[in-house]
Amino acid sequence: MTDLFGNSDLNGQASLFGDSPDRMPHVPQPDITPDPNRVREKLHALLETAKAADTLPWPEKKARVWRIVFPQMANWLPEDEAAQLRFEFARELERLKLAA
Repeated sequence: MTDLFGNSDLNGQASLFGDSPDRMPHVPQPDITPDPNRVREKLHALLETAKAADTLPWPEKKARVWRIVFPQMANWLPEDEAAQLRFEFARELERLKLAA
């Protein structure tokens, strides 16, 4: 079989999908594991913002995002700490919902 340029040796061509590691250079993958201390800081800051508020401190759309993201971010912390933070944040959101 030949390519559009008349070359018949297609075996020398690198795969677009990287299935020929002997011909493709290795590209190291970045470490995307979050730093638990930064996660903790962010969660505590969000919780303190909620605790200090008399009404919902974010626009409704942003509050819906934090209702989903906060518990997921807590997964990067030890389970007992994560559970406590999730509980406190949910309690504050409920308090703010009732205050509206």
